[in-house]
Amino acid sequence: MTAPDAGPQLPGEPASGGAPARSTGDPVDKLSVLGASWGWALGSALVTLATGIIVLVWPDETLHVLAVVIGLYLLVAGGFRFVAAFSRREHGERFLNLLAAVAFVLAGILCLRNPLQTITWLGLIVGLVWLVSGLLTAFSAIADKGLPHRGAIFCAGALGVVAGIVVLCLPTESVVVLTRLLGLWLILLGVAELVIAFAIRSALHGHHDTGPRLG
Repeated sequence: MTAPDAGPQLPGEPASGGAPARSTGDPVDKLSVLGASWGWALGSALVTLATGIIVLVWPDETLHVLAVVIGLYLLVAGGFRFVAAFSRREHGERFLNLLAAVAFVLAGILCLRNPLQTITWLGLIVGLVWLVSGLLTAFSAIADKGLPHRGAIFCAGALGVVAGIVVLCLPTESVVVLTRLLGLWLILLGVAELVIAFAIRSALHGHHDTGPRLG
Protein backbone atom coordinates (compact mmCIF):
# COMPACT_ATOMS: atom_id res chain seq x y z
CA MET A 1 0.00 0.00 0.00
CA THR A 2 1.51 3.30 -1.10
CA ALA A 3 1.54 6.44 1.00
CA PRO A 4 -0.77 9.30 -0.06
CA ASP A 5 0.70 12.16 -2.02
CA ALA A 6 1.84 14.87 0.36
CA GLY A 7 1.62 17.66 -2.20
CA PRO A 8 4.38 19.61 -3.92
CA GLN A 9 7.77 19.42 -2.30
CA LEU A 10 9.44 22.70 -1.47
CA PRO A 11 13.17 23.28 -2.01
CA GLY A 12 15.04 21.86 0.96
CA GLU A 13 11.96 20.04 2.26
CA PRO A 14 12.59 16.55 3.62
CA ALA A 15 11.60 13.96 1.05
CA SER A 16 10.07 11.58 3.62
CA GLY A 17 10.68 13.04 7.04
CA GLY A 18 14.43 12.49 6.89
CA ALA A 19 17.29 14.70 5.75
CA PRO A 20 16.50 17.69 3.55
CA ALA A 21 16.26 16.90 -0.14
CA ARG A 22 19.32 17.89 -2.11
CA SER A 23 19.80 18.59 -5.77
CA THR A 24 21.63 15.80 -7.57
CA GLY A 25 23.87 16.20 -10.56
CA ASP A 26 20.88 15.78 -12.87
CA PRO A 27 20.25 19.09 -14.73
CA VAL A 28 16.49 18.56 -14.38
CA ASP A 29 16.83 18.35 -10.58
CA LYS A 30 18.91 21.51 -10.52
CA LEU A 31 16.37 23.36 -12.67
CA SER A 32 13.58 22.07 -10.41
CA VAL A 33 15.23 23.50 -7.28
CA LEU A 34 16.06 26.80 -8.98
CA GLY A 35 12.62 27.20 -10.55
CA ALA A 36 10.85 26.56 -7.23
CA SER A 37 12.91 29.14 -5.33
CA TRP A 38 11.34 32.43 -4.33
CA GLY A 39 14.40 34.31 -5.61
CA TRP A 40 13.73 33.05 -9.14
CA ALA A 41 10.10 34.21 -8.93
CA LEU A 42 11.32 37.56 -7.58
CA GLY A 43 13.71 37.95 -10.52
CA SER A 44 10.89 37.33 -12.98
CA ALA A 45 8.70 39.91 -11.22
CA LEU A 46 11.45 42.54 -11.26
CA VAL A 47 12.04 41.99 -14.99
CA THR A 48 8.33 42.55 -15.68
CA LEU A 49 8.16 45.63 -13.45
CA ALA A 50 11.32 47.15 -14.90
CA THR A 51 10.06 46.64 -18.46
CA GLY A 52 6.76 48.33 -17.64
CA ILE A 53 8.55 51.33 -16.13
CA ILE A 54 10.95 51.58 -19.09
CA VAL A 55 8.08 51.46 -21.57
CA LEU A 56 6.21 54.24 -19.74
CA VAL A 57 9.14 56.64 -19.22
CA TRP A 58 11.06 56.10 -22.48
CA PRO A 59 11.43 59.58 -24.03
CA ASP A 60 11.23 58.51 -27.70
CA GLU A 61 8.02 56.59 -28.18
CA THR A 62 8.81 54.98 -31.53
CA LEU A 63 7.48 51.66 -32.73
CA HIS A 64 10.99 50.31 -33.25
CA VAL A 65 12.05 51.06 -29.66
CA LEU A 66 8.82 49.65 -28.25
CA ALA A 67 9.15 46.45 -30.31
CA VAL A 68 12.75 45.93 -29.18
CA VAL A 69 11.95 46.50 -25.48
CA ILE A 70 8.88 44.25 -25.56
CA GLY A 71 10.72 41.62 -27.60
CA LEU A 72 13.62 41.47 -25.13
CA TYR A 73 11.17 41.29 -22.22
CA LEU A 74 9.33 38.36 -23.79
CA LEU A 75 12.60 36.49 -24.41
CA VAL A 76 13.82 37.00 -20.82
CA ALA A 77 10.39 36.21 -19.34
CA GLY A 78 10.28 33.06 -21.46
CA GLY A 79 13.61 31.99 -19.98
CA PHE A 80 12.32 32.52 -16.44
CA ARG A 81 9.16 30.55 -17.21
CA PHE A 82 11.15 27.75 -18.81
CA VAL A 83 13.18 27.17 -15.65
CA ALA A 84 10.14 27.61 -13.38
CA ALA A 85 8.29 24.92 -15.34
CA PHE A 86 10.67 22.26 -14.00
CA SER A 87 9.45 22.94 -10.45
CA ARG A 88 6.21 21.16 -11.39
CA ARG A 89 6.17 17.50 -10.39
CA GLU A 90 3.32 16.46 -12.68
CA HIS A 91 4.47 16.02 -16.28
CA GLY A 92 1.19 17.42 -17.62
CA GLU A 93 1.55 20.66 -15.66
CA ARG A 94 5.23 20.87 -16.55
CA PHE A 95 4.33 20.54 -20.23
CA LEU A 96 1.74 23.34 -20.01
CA ASN A 97 4.25 25.66 -18.36
CA LEU A 98 6.91 24.78 -20.93
CA LEU A 99 4.35 25.55 -23.63
CA ALA A 100 3.78 29.00 -22.12
CA ALA A 101 7.55 29.57 -22.02
CA VAL A 102 7.87 28.65 -25.70
CA ALA A 103 5.01 31.04 -26.53
CA PHE A 104 6.88 33.88 -24.80
CA VAL A 105 10.13 33.13 -26.65
CA LEU A 106 8.46 32.85 -30.06
CA ALA A 107 6.52 36.08 -29.44
CA GLY A 108 9.78 37.82 -28.46
CA ILE A 109 11.44 36.71 -31.67
CA LEU A 110 8.48 37.96 -33.72
CA CYS A 111 8.61 41.36 -31.99
CA LEU A 112 12.29 41.73 -32.83
CA ARG A 113 11.77 41.02 -36.53
CA ASN A 114 11.73 44.31 -38.45
CA PRO A 115 9.25 43.30 -41.19
CA LEU A 116 6.57 42.61 -38.60
CA GLN A 117 6.81 45.87 -36.70
CA THR A 118 3.38 47.43 -37.11
CA ILE A 119 1.23 48.76 -34.29
CA THR A 120 -1.56 46.26 -34.91
CA TRP A 121 0.78 43.29 -35.21
CA LEU A 122 2.75 44.16 -32.07
CA GLY A 123 -0.45 44.53 -30.02
CA LEU A 124 -1.74 41.25 -31.44
CA ILE A 125 1.43 39.36 -30.49
CA VAL A 126 1.53 40.65 -26.92
CA GLY A 127 -2.22 40.27 -26.41
CA LEU A 128 -2.24 36.67 -27.61
CA VAL A 129 0.77 35.59 -25.55
CA TRP A 130 -0.70 37.16 -22.39
CA LEU A 131 -4.07 35.54 -23.06
CA VAL A 132 -2.65 32.06 -23.72
CA SER A 133 -0.14 32.12 -20.86
CA GLY A 134 -2.78 33.51 -18.48
CA LEU A 135 -5.17 30.69 -19.34
CA LEU A 136 -2.44 28.08 -18.87
CA THR A 137 -1.39 29.61 -15.54
CA ALA A 138 -4.98 29.76 -14.23
CA PHE A 139 -5.63 26.17 -15.32
CA SER A 140 -2.43 25.00 -13.63
CA ALA A 141 -3.46 26.70 -10.37
CA ILE A 142 -6.89 25.03 -10.52
CA ALA A 143 -5.53 21.58 -11.40
CA ASP A 144 -2.79 21.46 -8.72
CA LYS A 145 -4.77 21.39 -5.47
CA GLY A 146 -1.60 20.92 -3.43
CA LEU A 147 -0.12 24.23 -4.55
CA PRO A 148 0.30 26.28 -1.33
CA HIS A 149 -0.02 29.65 -3.07
CA ARG A 150 -2.44 28.62 -5.80
CA GLY A 151 -4.82 31.50 -5.06
CA ALA A 152 -2.17 34.10 -5.89
CA ILE A 153 -1.11 32.15 -8.98
CA PHE A 154 -4.70 31.89 -10.18
CA CYS A 155 -5.17 35.65 -9.73
CA ALA A 156 -1.99 36.32 -11.70
CA GLY A 157 -3.25 34.03 -14.47
CA ALA A 158 -6.63 35.75 -14.50
CA LEU A 159 -4.90 39.13 -14.66
CA GLY A 160 -2.92 37.91 -17.66
CA VAL A 161 -6.14 36.83 -19.37
CA VAL A 162 -7.73 40.24 -18.76
CA ALA A 163 -4.57 42.00 -19.98
CA GLY A 164 -4.58 39.95 -23.16
CA ILE A 165 -8.26 40.64 -23.83
CA VAL A 166 -7.85 44.38 -23.20
CA VAL A 167 -4.82 44.67 -25.49
CA LEU A 168 -6.57 42.66 -28.21
CA CYS A 169 -9.89 44.51 -28.02
CA LEU A 170 -8.95 48.13 -27.45
CA PRO A 171 -7.99 50.07 -30.58
CA THR A 172 -4.31 50.99 -30.65
CA GLU A 173 -4.02 53.41 -33.54
CA SER A 174 -0.90 55.17 -32.23
CA VAL A 175 2.36 54.16 -30.63
CA VAL A 176 1.60 56.40 -27.64
CA VAL A 177 -1.65 54.55 -26.87
CA LEU A 178 -0.01 51.13 -27.24
CA THR A 179 2.95 52.24 -25.09
CA ARG A 180 0.72 53.41 -22.25
CA LEU A 181 -1.42 50.28 -22.48
CA LEU A 182 1.46 47.81 -22.44
CA GLY A 183 3.38 49.76 -19.77
CA LEU A 184 0.44 49.82 -17.37
CA TRP A 185 -0.34 46.12 -17.79
CA LEU A 186 3.32 45.17 -17.39
CA ILE A 187 3.44 47.00 -14.06
CA LEU A 188 0.22 45.34 -12.88
CA LEU A 189 1.50 41.91 -13.91
CA GLY A 190 4.84 42.63 -12.24
CA VAL A 191 3.08 43.48 -8.97
CA ALA A 192 1.10 40.23 -9.21
CA GLU A 193 4.34 38.30 -9.74
CA LEU A 194 5.84 40.06 -6.71
CA VAL A 195 2.92 38.85 -4.61
CA ILE A 196 3.56 35.29 -5.80
CA ALA A 197 7.28 35.56 -5.04
CA PHE A 198 6.65 36.68 -1.46
CA ALA A 199 3.94 34.03 -1.06
CA ILE A 200 6.54 31.42 -2.00
CA ARG A 201 9.00 32.98 0.46
CA SER A 202 6.39 32.94 3.23
CA ALA A 203 5.54 29.29 2.50
CA LEU A 204 9.21 28.29 2.61
CA HIS A 205 9.87 30.19 5.85
CA GLY A 206 6.71 28.76 7.40
CA HIS A 207 7.89 25.25 6.60
CA HIS A 208 11.32 25.85 8.10
CA ASP A 209 9.84 27.46 11.23
CA THR A 210 7.59 24.46 11.88
CA GLY A 211 10.25 21.88 11.02
CA PRO A 212 11.95 19.62 13.54
CA ARG A 213 14.38 21.26 15.93
CA LEU A 214 17.39 19.78 17.70
CA GLY A 215 17.71 19.96 21.41
